[in-house]
Amino acid sequence: MSFKLTANQKQSILWLGVATGFVLLLSLLGPILMPFVVAATLAYILNPFVDRLSKLKFRKRCMPRSLAVVVILLLLIALVFAFFLIMVPIFQKEIPQLQNQIPLFLERFNAMITPILSDLGINNKIDAEGFKSLVSEHLASSGDVIGKAVLSSIRVGGTAVLGIIANLMLIPIVLYYLLIDWHALVNRLKNFIPRRWLEKTMSWGSEVDSLLAQYLHGQLLVMLVLAIYYSVALWIARFDLAIPVGVLTGLLVFIPYLGFGFGLFLALVTAVLQFNDLHGLIAVAIVYGFGQVIEGFYLTPKLVGERIGLHPLAVIFALMAFGQLFGFIGILVALPASAIVSVAMKHLRASYLSSSFYRQT
Repeated sequence: MSFKLTANQKQSILWLGVATGFVLLLSLLGPILMPFVVAATLAYILNPFVDRLSKLKFRKRCMPRSLAVVVILLLLIALVFAFFLIMVPIFQKEIPQLQNQIPLFLERFNAMITPILSDLGINNKIDAEGFKSLVSEHLASSGDVIGKAVLSSIRVGGTAVLGIIANLMLIPIVLYYLLIDWHALVNRLKNFIPRRWLEKTMSWGSEVDSLLAQYLHGQLLVMLVLAIYYSVALWIARFDLAIPVGVLTGLLVFIPYLGFGFGLFLALVTAVLQFNDLHGLIAVAIVYGFGQVIEGFYLTPKLVGERIGLHPLAVIFALMAFGQLFGFIGILVALPASAIVSVAMKHLRASYLSSSFYRQT
């Protein structure tokens, strides 16, 4: 018995092979795709702002889209520089002090904890001098040491450093052209969709777009509220670096756990360096503990989870899974991919529940 493929089946197999080859090619080109993936992600986020800005009228004329794109890019670059301006004073002030202040803090901690341990029959204590030597070996105490380390890394891995710099410089260029031609590119992608799948694909795409828009909107609100909360709370606790540490913690909340952990680490270091007693550490524990409760039990469920139906654990798993499979690029596409999977699973579940396989008794 011979099996003969129809013309449509042959075409389907052909185009399936082409699509598979294209995916394999992208996997091989992974190392050079980073600026394009970053730019595409940013273009997706920034395109609505460009559309709104280009519709504003000045003297009865709309702003040219190219000018709107330039304005948005300048604002984005300004935000990036502002982020680094927040980071620089933190590290400039804390890193040089960290080498000497941590051993002093350990000595004070020893003085407080040693009597308690002695009552329990434990005579061990923390080796502050040994820890000081360890810190001295791993922290740069001056800008000269940092500069020598940077120069040394450039000499050793000059090609890699130049590649990273080239990729970073390429991102705004690619982003500019993507924003200029965004709608034309989307229309071209639509034209590649088989006509019999067009309506369903556009419906799914609309659901994914709505899901991502609500997630990003909710996440931005969470970041704003927490940045204000941590800044004000640390200022009330009399932290010198309350505003930069608080703003940084709020901005990094979009990275599950890692962002909060990094902000908590900076706050703890600030507390150790600034205060001579446990006042700073207790304040950090209260402020960040209460902040985590607000975020986990109110802000994220109300502003993100309930609005899009995407469970926080699903977001965390997507970030870890795609990061493990595809590295940095995987982290960038984890959120869109999880939204697509969420929509696909919803339709697959509906199809399964309405199938004869499920309904037949």
